[in-house]
Amino acid sequence: MLVVTELQTEPIRVSSYRCDAGPDAPPFAEMHEGHSVSYVRKGSFGYRTRGHAYELVAGSVLIGAPGDEYVCTHDHHVCGDECLAFHLSPGFVELIGGGRGTWQAGGLPPLPGLMVLGELAQAAVEGRSDLGLDEVGMQFAHRFVDLVEGRDAPRPGAAPARDRRRAVDAAMWIAEGSHEDIGLEQAAAEAGLSAFHFLRLFSQVLGVTPHQYLVRSRLRHAARLLADGDRPVTEIALDVGFADLSNFVRTFRRAAGVSPGDFRRAARGDRKILQDRLAALLDDERLIHSSTRKPSPCTTPSNSN
Repeated sequence: MLVVTELQTEPIRVSSYRCDAGPDAPPFAEMHEGHSVSYVRKGSFGYRTRGHAYELVAGSVLIGAPGDEYVCTHDHHVCGDECLAFHLSPGFVELIGGGRGTWQAGGLPPLPGLMVLGELAQAAVEGRSDLGLDEVGMQFAHRFVDLVEGRDAPRPGAAPARDRRRAVDAAMWIAEGSHEDIGLEQAAAEAGLSAFHFLRLFSQVLGVTPHQYLVRSRLRHAARLLADGDRPVTEIALDVGFADLSNFVRTFRRAAGVSPGDFRRAARGDRKILQDRLAALLDDERLIHSSTRKPSPCTTPSNSN
């Protein structure tokens, strides 16, 4: 395992992990020392913690809580995997919130709102963005809490090892060819299954449908291209597999909270865009908390007459 510390500040430490373990590598127990969220950049691996099993592929997120034991397995591929991990200080975790269930979510499937930020963070690591890695990392962590607190985190179901491998192989095949028009029947045929069986198996193991993973792979590639150069947005949209610009812009904005153009400007160092987005998320959180707060028994309702 190659570990490189990319950034160390008081609220956050960012590390790159590159693992070359293959199917013959014996798994062993490890322990999380603190809170962390890790973005899977490449490859696939199994993650076992608190009696649950997750198959993590590119775009997935691994969540760590202090004192939790875990085991990583590498039953599927010999190419290894790469992760970008955000290790968070107790003070920062207290600031962004999240209940015990949030920090014990274990693993999340590829979610658009996290994938585009994960790619932006990687661009900052590689020097392809003028944006501060600490800023992107803190927003990634806050967005993670926002997404998990606002939804039921999917809990992948149990499946035989052969089926889990089929699902992971299919996900990697979809990600590799996501710029093409891949339909359910074609993906199922590649996996050697009927369309219905493939859809059920893929969703059960990875927590997303094949079509959702296809679209999210396209968004991940688009985020990388937007952060990496001056190619026209329309050209990027078509190259990654979207049929038209309007659909791409709408889908990207829904995932990232900003337009592709604003995302590119943020990648080039326009901090105001991300700061405004983070402020909006914090305002939403305060609004939610205030709306769920019970009125004080000492408060007298105003008389509107």
